[in-house]
Amino acid sequence: MPKIVRFHEFGDASVLKLDEMPMPEPKSDEVRIKVKAIGLNRAEVVFREGMYLERPKELPSLIGYEASGLVDAIGQGVSGFKANDKVSSIPAFSMNQYGVYGEYAIVPARALSHYPEHLSFEEATSIWMQYMTAYGALIDIAKIKEGDFVLISAASSSVGLAAIEICLHHKAIPIATTRTSAKKAQLLEAGAHAVIVTDDQDLAEEVNKITNGKGVNYVFDPVAGKFLKECAKATAHGGTIFEYGVLSKQPCVFPLFESLQKGLTVRGYTLFEITSDPNRMERGKKYVFDRLQDKTFKPKIDKTFSLSNIQEAHKHMESNTQTGKIVVTV
Repeated sequence: MPKIVRFHEFGDASVLKLDEMPMPEPKSDEVRIKVKAIGLNRAEVVFREGMYLERPKELPSLIGYEASGLVDAIGQGVSGFKANDKVSSIPAFSMNQYGVYGEYAIVPARALSHYPEHLSFEEATSIWMQYMTAYGALIDIAKIKEGDFVLISAASSSVGLAAIEICLHHKAIPIATTRTSAKKAQLLEAGAHAVIVTDDQDLAEEVNKITNGKGVNYVFDPVAGKFLKECAKATAHGGTIFEYGVLSKQPCVFPLFESLQKGLTVRGYTLFEITSDPNRMERGKKYVFDRLQDKTFKPKIDKTFSLSNIQEAHKHMESNTQTGKIVVTV
């Protein structure tokens, strides 16, 4: 019987268990994949803790959005895939229904995609969450253009690095933030125009120096908490702040005065805004696929773990020491 990762209670990484379960069978419009690699996401940590946007309806719960592997079985009504196709999953489903941590996984066919042939399984599981998340905010909604200043916080995450790549491709100017200087050199190497170390530097003051007092046109932020107010101070008149996460454990204070003074847009955003709309999702898939195909984009892998070390992989994610994607091989 295949090993499937589930959690039977909420808590830290130790609640993740490798359960032996019967081989799952695909229903109508579903595909079973033999998993080769799994890409970890911060959302899964929060889901495991019971603090995500959606809470598991019942325990034990499956977990996981991103996996790559081979098509193993196809449900009724599915077209476009055949046995042994190399595929990877797109976060376009609820973890209350599906989860990809395991030796085999069932996913809805609409959430499955082929990927450029030159990518390894490890790279293929490191593309859709990061690039589609950044694409949705910066391209689908903001439509960034040449010369725009874009502040990217928590920039060493896989999504942050994808945002830097997208900015560079469109000749926008990415300004990265990181809490300590440990990752500064890596972010500059990744293409950041400048890196602000927020534990040591005043965000608004540094942004004003970099932008000649104009402020940034867009903020792409997964931190929130008190940091939102600092972002607002650094944003230009008429600018937009995208809040797509809650890494901070502090209460989130709305920057009322800055918003009034500058006419700011503070906008909640998640990837599901794109993946829940078939037309927007298809445009996003093509955008990402084409740039992976011509090697404009290249996912960065931080570290790999085996499936038996899934707890250690989650602990590594929670350490916040990674730069790029954490991958679990199966």
